[in-house]
Amino acid sequence: MHSLLLFSGEIINYPILIGFVLSASALAISPGPDNIFVLTQSISNGVKAGLATVFGLVGGCLVHTTLLAFGVSEIIKQSDALFFGIKLFGALYLFYLAYKVYKSDGNILLEGKAAGRSSKNLFWTGFTMNVLNPKVTIFFLAFFPGFLFSTELDPVLQFYVLGLLFMLSALLIFGTIALLAGSISNYLKSHNKIGLYLKWVQIIVFVGIAVYLLLSDK
Repeated sequence: MHSLLLFSGEIINYPILIGFVLSASALAISPGPDNIFVLTQSISNGVKAGLATVFGLVGGCLVHTTLLAFGVSEIIKQSDALFFGIKLFGALYLFYLAYKVYKSDGNILLEGKAAGRSSKNLFWTGFTMNVLNPKVTIFFLAFFPGFLFSTELDPVLQFYVLGLLFMLSALLIFGTIALLAGSISNYLKSHNKIGLYLKWVQIIVFVGIAVYLLLSDK
């Protein structure tokens, strides 16, 4: 009976999940250190190296998801006020990120050819680059809590579902960037304004998520 309820939509808010996936995908497409790193490594060292970088970066997200799931879930269980504080912090942080993007010039800078590096080394480079970046933890803390999609499922499980959806979105988009690195690089070089367009996409997504967090219920 529980499984039937699970898939009938009675305990899962599917529009929230769809909104989460769309937001995560928009952020993955927008220029940032991770996808630019994937693009440059793919151009410099080949598609295989680019995909290794992708798997490293995505794998690191599992660590941040685990930290978030077991830390924030306990807060949710114990205090509505603390959870509201997390949401408020998340919204303010996302507004701050939107402001930083707004102040940037919107240019997408690609590095030149780099020395060959093994796929194994690039996997661990991507993994450690993600895991040791405290900004990723803060971003997950700001982004995930407002997208809890059920009042009945354990929050730990929900955070892992969100984490896996986030990882899948990043894997598909970053993987596509790695596979199409040459074409994407040529397109960016021949369309100078694309960085400006993507800059505003990123701003809209950050602000939209921040407003959603402020308006959403626990």
